[in-house]
Amino acid sequence: MPKIMIIRHAEKPVHGGPDRSVCIDGFHAKHELTVRGWQRAAALVHFFAPRNGEPHHAGILPPRAIFAAAATELSPSLRSQRTVEPLSHALGLPIDASHAEGEEPAVAAAALLAPSPVLIAWHHHQIARLARLIAGGVSCPEDWPDDRYDMVWVLDRPVPTDSWTLTQVPQLLFPHDREDRF
Repeated sequence: MPKIMIIRHAEKPVHGGPDRSVCIDGFHAKHELTVRGWQRAAALVHFFAPRNGEPHHAGILPPRAIFAAAATELSPSLRSQRTVEPLSHALGLPIDASHAEGEEPAVAAAALLAPSPVLIAWHHHQIARLARLIAGGVSCPEDWPDDRYDMVWVLDRPVPTDSWTLTQVPQLLFPHDREDRF
């Protein structure tokens, strides 16, 4: 059964908030994750690839292909790539970062051709569009909330049907993560 899991990149600074983005060495770097974002990226390793091989949540499987948004001059954020780097290293899988924000049709096509299950880390304003490009008429929320970093959208297409389903799976990695869907 084809499965594509989509996450938003991990935490970034909130305009006017106290958190700063930092590179892996801890120095301020504008287009990186916050400390909490780096913590989420590390915790996602065991969420998607638990040590005992048993998934923590129904519908979540270790990916066989990982995609993340490319950093470009117009969209220089490295957050999508940084979010899946620890998982990529743990699984020995490369990150396909050949598509940038705004190139959702291309990443959708590539994800559909990749070995399933697929994980995509993307910019939240484009996730609903990406899900609809992958899964046709799947019903999904119009917008990914600005304050949510803790959800996985799981797109499944049971064979032999052509209909996709969307399930929202809360990560629940930290005490501040929420269980409610949007």
